[in-house]
Amino acid sequence: MRAMSINAIAEAIGSPWRGEGMVTEVVTDSRLAGPGSLFVPIVGENMDGHRFIADAFKRGAAFALSSREEFAWDSRVLPVADTKQAHIDIAACYLKGFDIKVVGITGSVGKTTTKEFVAAVLSSRYRVLKNEGNKNNEIGLPETVFGLTESHDVAVLEMGMSGLGEIRQLALATAPHAGIITNIHGVHLEHLGSIENILKAKLELVEGLRSGAPLFLCGDNAHLKDVLLPGVNCVFYGAENPDCAIKAIDIYDNGWETHFTIRSPYGCFDTRIPTTGAHFVPNALAAFGVGCALGIPPAEAAAALWNYAPSGMRQRPVEFMGGLVIEDCYNASPVSVQGAIDTLQSMPCTGRRMMVLSDMLELGAESKQLHMDIGRAVAEANLDALLVWGRDARYYLEGAAQAGYTRGEGFATKQALAEAIRKNMGPGDIVWVKGSRGMALEEMLELLYGGNNHA
Repeated sequence: MRAMSINAIAEAIGSPWRGEGMVTEVVTDSRLAGPGSLFVPIVGENMDGHRFIADAFKRGAAFALSSREEFAWDSRVLPVADTKQAHIDIAACYLKGFDIKVVGITGSVGKTTTKEFVAAVLSSRYRVLKNEGNKNNEIGLPETVFGLTESHDVAVLEMGMSGLGEIRQLALATAPHAGIITNIHGVHLEHLGSIENILKAKLELVEGLRSGAPLFLCGDNAHLKDVLLPGVNCVFYGAENPDCAIKAIDIYDNGWETHFTIRSPYGCFDTRIPTTGAHFVPNALAAFGVGCALGIPPAEAAAALWNYAPSGMRQRPVEFMGGLVIEDCYNASPVSVQGAIDTLQSMPCTGRRMMVLSDMLELGAESKQLHMDIGRAVAEANLDALLVWGRDARYYLEGAAQAGYTRGEGFATKQALAEAIRKNMGPGDIVWVKGSRGMALEEMLELLYGGNNHA
């Protein structure tokens, strides 16, 4: 992080505090505090960071923020109304000190995949900063911004949310030069209650876009294809909707590659991406569009899609016991699980195709029905086995059974699930493992690989 004047920070966050000093690091974890750092105590549902202000100073922090009057006696504490908002405001102030382009990405599903595609395209010409891991919310995104240095040309920022108003905060703070909304689906229904509210929350990205900035919308999505935003430069992309400005045609898989042709106002280009599944193609199209909008020659942008690399546990193939385990357990929604089923069904396989599923979270009152629908989808795909674990995973089995599927089995623990996979897996088999991030299926994978034959 480039050093900031504490007075500039105080002015940016609306604090009456005045004094002298420089901040070389902004932290929300007191254990990371050190000389020159500013500690921002975050107030959450189960934790109040104000409890750790003293610890931050003990570790050498130069300053701290506080929305609690009891800390007013300490001259190193800057009073603010809301520490979380102040954290975002500091990031906005810091970002303004750089002459870079910003890309803002949100949506129900595919945000991280799209971010990685965009970063791959823009990296062909520019030095790119992007969110790492799950740092896409009102705490993680500012932390990402503080990683900016003079060496960067572009910031690719994924924006997540759990409620209304959160995307607006992040968009206003970062003022993107281009935006992407990947799709709208029934994710976060538990918090937002309806598809209409989810659409409203995602469209908050528009409020921060710079004048004339392109907003790329997936025209294949039922809730985005008819969006009308007067005064906004909307560009639709997709593989199914013929009215999309940027469209993929002639899509086919070739092992672990997907080939297609991009038809766009910039011309037509044959390209490929290093992953399988047609559901990845719209993410790649959005990245192509952003690349062209930010000055990448179209042919170069199309070719750069090959540089995409999945992050985390997203469709990572691992050779195991003569077969293949697909680690796809970073997240799960009805749309992404259906995409996994479709891809597994179409993959070349000399053995059996087995689906291993855990819960899809944050689906609210529709959770049971959506899990049952996925169970029926497994049955319709006629996959060779369905192995499940989790509180709502039994509904996968219920839905599959209603469709006449008899090869499903549930397990009480991750250990039991891992043992069942090991017992049933053989040469040539493909085992696809998918569940929401909160289910921590990587723990099951560790148990699975704990034995032998892990390549």
